[in-house]
Amino acid sequence: MHLFALPSRPAVRAMCAAAFLAPLGALAADLRLSVADGPAADATLYVALYDSAAGFAGNALASQMVPMRAGAAQLVFPGLAPGRYAVRVFADENGNGKLDTNLFGMPTERYGFSNDAKGNRGAPEFDAAAIGVDADLQTVIHLR
Repeated sequence: MHLFALPSRPAVRAMCAAAFLAPLGALAADLRLSVADGPAADATLYVALYDSAAGFAGNALASQMVPMRAGAAQLVFPGLAPGRYAVRVFADENGNGKLDTNLFGMPTERYGFSNDAKGNRGAPEFDAAAIGVDADLQTVIHLR
């Protein structure tokens, strides 16, 4: 019996793969959102996560629908790669699945953005709403 035995080739490959992949899992972060100032009545909160300015104008990286109770909701986007992200939310108060607007295009249901960013006659720019995520992060979005 040897005092120091070398592992078999498959075992070496498995150890190398585990060592290579372990840091990737360590880089993933959870973005925890608390949404406040919603309607007193129950509503559905629509949440969209974006990872670029181009995406912010179009397709979301991820989205969720969560119940909003007593004007508040909490949710998590788990396992995000380090980077900058922006979030859009709105409370669907009448259950029709969309953000309602008046004749002038102004929202009639509560909405908000990460960083509590505000736009000028429209949604804010990605840079105004972007938050850096490089470790687990908790943030609050206030609806208006």
